[in-house]
Amino acid sequence: MSTKQVPWFERISYSLTDTASNLVFQVVTTYLLFYYTDSIGMSAAAVGTLFLIARVIDAFDSPFFGIMIDKTNTRWGKSRPWFLWLALPFSVIAVLTFSVPDISPSGQIVYAYVTYILLGILYAGINLPVTSILPSLSSDPQERTVIGTIRVLFAMVGTIAVTTFTLPIVHKLGQGNDAKGFTWTMIIFASIAFVLFINAFFNTKERVVSASSQKSLPVKEGMKAIKGNWPWAIMLFINFIFWVANIMKTQTTTYYFTYKIERPDLIPMVMGLNLVMILTLVIVPSLTKKFGKRNIMIFGLIVSIIGQLIMFMGDQAGSIALLITGSVVVSLGGGFAGGLLFIMIVDTVDYGEWKTGVRAQGLLTASSSFGVKFGMGIGGALSAWMLGLSGYKAGAVQTGSALRAIELNFIWIPIVCYVLAVIALLFYTLDKDESQMLADLKARNNIAL
Repeated sequence: MSTKQVPWFERISYSLTDTASNLVFQVVTTYLLFYYTDSIGMSAAAVGTLFLIARVIDAFDSPFFGIMIDKTNTRWGKSRPWFLWLALPFSVIAVLTFSVPDISPSGQIVYAYVTYILLGILYAGINLPVTSILPSLSSDPQERTVIGTIRVLFAMVGTIAVTTFTLPIVHKLGQGNDAKGFTWTMIIFASIAFVLFINAFFNTKERVVSASSQKSLPVKEGMKAIKGNWPWAIMLFINFIFWVANIMKTQTTTYYFTYKIERPDLIPMVMGLNLVMILTLVIVPSLTKKFGKRNIMIFGLIVSIIGQLIMFMGDQAGSIALLITGSVVVSLGGGFAGGLLFIMIVDTVDYGEWKTGVRAQGLLTASSSFGVKFGMGIGGALSAWMLGLSGYKAGAVQTGSALRAIELNFIWIPIVCYVLAVIALLFYTLDKDESQMLADLKARNNIAL
């Protein structure tokens, strides 16, 4: 059970898949609502309905791809071939999503529905293997934590690239036409994402094979791994609630600093402050080894709550310094919490096999993609509806109700979500069983490396 099963080149190739995902995902979560409302002219309420319907569809596509991964048997493994199969379709649809044509309003809505829903489906298909392949890269939980942390660090590279450069590139390439600028920006990001997914296909290896993972897993058999798997149920809820908070805040950042603070020039810098997550991400493996994954995630969520409150105080006091300080504190907490989400989902794959004898890594890790996308949809719909109901008008001086809606999205709803996640984590007990679980699985499966 060596902690050096995966060479560094492979760790980086694997982690770059999250750079690829975020080059597209972060543009969607941060700017798609703004693109639809302010660049194209769609109503916020109509966009909110689109986001919700798309996520209802996602309630089916994530489990579908999870089942398909469990049924996949190729010479490349179960998860890895999906990088090859879906890299090009995903990149093309990402560009088309930010290429709404100049047609009738109803035609634009139909176009947005088709492209955005397709993008969500393809995102599930190519991003779910990023998580499902992790338990096949290494059988050692500490190395998984290290690899998962590296993955999140490289995800931050994609996030920082998007938050720092998107608007400058949009303005440069659009030359006054932001709709055109967003299209060219996505062409750049989606092209890079394609190359990184193909690189991962060629430079990763599924080396951990258990008895139950060497065959195509029937759906009925895979469902057994869910029965009684409370750690999985808890992490499914936390993934959902964490991403509701994330999308509502991220999606409202542009509105908050444009209309509430009246400092749109601060947007790239504030979003770029996510870089400070690296400071906490790099120490996650050593801290979890000493204090446990659950406790570190709880600590990170509490730090994020404190940061949100500091930002509110900065808003009330008219202090940019406090706003920036709060943003830094939130990002530091996010490094602890966000860095462990996917790793703890992977642990529930082992737990399901330990309890039932069935290793359904595709189906169980589908919950991470489902949580991200469903949380993204509910959060996106709520924030858009709140803007619409508050009387928000693109490019205008906002009413008091519109400003309050923006503040709720940016400050208070994320706090409520973080509190709910902390409460759920109090019932998560897998850390205590991990040593015995891994010893039993090693003896039972004679894991091939």
